[in-house]
Amino acid sequence: MTRKERYDFIIDYFSKHNPDAETELHYSNPYELLVAVILSAQCTDKRVNLVTPALFRAYPTAEDLATAMPDDIFSYIRSVSYPNNKAKHLAGMARMLVNDFNGEVPSEIDELVKLPGVGRKTANVIASVVYNMPAMAVDTHVFRVSARIGLTLNAKTPLAAEKQLVKYIPEEQIPLAHHWLILHGRYICLARTPKCAECQIKSACKYFLSKKKS
Repeated sequence: MTRKERYDFIIDYFSKHNPDAETELHYSNPYELLVAVILSAQCTDKRVNLVTPALFRAYPTAEDLATAMPDDIFSYIRSVSYPNNKAKHLAGMARMLVNDFNGEVPSEIDELVKLPGVGRKTANVIASVVYNMPAMAVDTHVFRVSARIGLTLNAKTPLAAEKQLVKYIPEEQIPLAHHWLILHGRYICLARTPKCAECQIKSACKYFLSKKKS
């Protein structure tokens, strides 16, 4: 199977079986998604979804959050990973959003990464989910799954993986493909013990095929 055939197979399968894939984070506007994605770094979406309702009730807008001190925010997010750092990031992010962007979440990657707590992965999530831009956010799931399947070759960094993925995936499907790979990694292609027996794309997976030969 050539690399193009592998991409075609994966895209065709998920297009048919998960055509409406979306983030599992709960949000109702771009500001809420930005907060949730910052909180989700090295933390499960499930945990984030437990803490954000109270946080959003207390600080329903960027303007509200911008008035909060990190200690105030910490009290709402203490159960997520790295709550001290994330409380500082959220306070700083909200202030910059209000002061530099009129309280509106920007759509450009270069603008998003200026915000405290926002790296390239988070910026790509916002650009793709909120603005439907062809941005591929590479988290640990996407990085692992794309390498295992053989969509990426010798990608040593998330950025290297991102460049390969956006090169081969049709532009209009990149926002969806991000969710396909994340969800596949979260529920089937697990880090330690991938559920190959349940996997419906194993016939195109380099990892499975090599394991089968050995």
